[in-house]
Amino acid sequence: MLDQSRENHVHGGKPTTLLTEGSIWKKIIGFAIPIFLGNLFQQLYNTADSLIVGNYIGSDALAAVSSSGNLIFLMVGFFSGIAMGAGVVIARYYGARRKEEVSRAVHTMVAFGLAAGVILTLLGVLVTPQILRWMGTPKSVFPNSVLYFRIYFAGSLGFVMYNVFVGILQSVGDSRHPLIYLIISSVTNVGLDLLFIAVLGMGVGAAALATTISQFASALLCLRRLIKTEEEYRIEIKKICFDRVMMHQIITNGLPAGVQNSIIALANVVVQSNVNAFGMTAMAGCGAYSKIEGFGFLPITCFAMSLTTFISQNLGAKKYERVKKGARFGILCSIITAEIVGICIYLFIPNLIRAFDSNPEVIRYGTTQARTVTLFYFLLALSHCLAGIFRGAGKSIVPMVVMLLCWCVIRITYITAAVRIVPVIRTVFWAYPLTWSLSSIIFAAYFLKADWMHNFERQEEKSV
Repeated sequence: MLDQSRENHVHGGKPTTLLTEGSIWKKIIGFAIPIFLGNLFQQLYNTADSLIVGNYIGSDALAAVSSSGNLIFLMVGFFSGIAMGAGVVIARYYGARRKEEVSRAVHTMVAFGLAAGVILTLLGVLVTPQILRWMGTPKSVFPNSVLYFRIYFAGSLGFVMYNVFVGILQSVGDSRHPLIYLIISSVTNVGLDLLFIAVLGMGVGAAALATTISQFASALLCLRRLIKTEEEYRIEIKKICFDRVMMHQIITNGLPAGVQNSIIALANVVVQSNVNAFGMTAMAGCGAYSKIEGFGFLPITCFAMSLTTFISQNLGAKKYERVKKGARFGILCSIITAEIVGICIYLFIPNLIRAFDSNPEVIRYGTTQARTVTLFYFLLALSHCLAGIFRGAGKSIVPMVVMLLCWCVIRITYITAAVRIVPVIRTVFWAYPLTWSLSSIIFAAYFLKADWMHNFERQEEKSV
């Protein structure tokens, strides 16, 4: 019997973090809002790096920091995808109230995260210079880029374990504590940025160092929460090990997302290399826009993550009608909010870019990219939400195939051919809305016509 005095529990013997009971819209919104706010603070401290570097060091340093997103995602995307798989497995067992399996899945995921953090550290430190060369990074930016990335990846363990711990908490419906820890981490990061760069006059590596310290701080706070809880997802150090059965389930659910993340990131590295060909000011302008774009993606990512957990828990509890209603509500909210944010960015982008760098050429490049893609944010929202739904249903192969086809193969093919015909930077930017459109059409057709949820229901019935 559950302890009635524990935090996160309510009357009736059911944990408040379960998404299988109560008002659908209240549960989804209540779960999504802390994720949104947490991602907002994370984006704020990522943006703080660029703002402080751009204003205190200069455009070369801004280009080195701001162009980091695609390469970082290339390196961490695979492991993040595996973590998604773990979240689906944990949420499914948690929704079904199978406590022993929840515990085994949690400790297996922690063991995987520790191994992944060590591997990513070695890869990031060793291969960063070569990848930057492949990306055609200008010589003026290259030394700062190498320094920034190497310091960033030296702290990979903190980044990976933070994502593992947050994934565990969110999979059981707790999005409130990750928000608190992210706020603390964000304040720490901005404070260290100002101390290292504005006060002490340290270089671009200090921005990466501040991020690394803040990531370790948030990871330790999450770990403390998971060790102190008395729930089945509690972490006990002596139990951290690889469980063969659980690792198989985690890999089955997470490997497609991991492969998808890495390949898509590789495609975006190709896009970035084409941007690099237009010079340092293009890199700085597009890098500044990418930081602003991160805010536009917030409603997209928070609803996609919420839907994955909501779908997983409710399928585990065999509440199939609730799954359908929740999916429709989450999609509608995401595309509406994403488009509103996109319109706002479209209107105010010159002033937003100017906050990073007052160079007119930098502003021009950032504005050009924004006014090419922002009005199509609703398509990105639709694709991500449907992908999140399919992952929650254990259909992670579907988003992997669709996104590899549209966001990788077609995107690279388009850029390779189109830039030769029309050699202007706007041609590169159009790769995004075009491929978002294709993925949205394919996902929507599968969602509306395919028997994806009932197939899951039959599989569950056979396994009983």
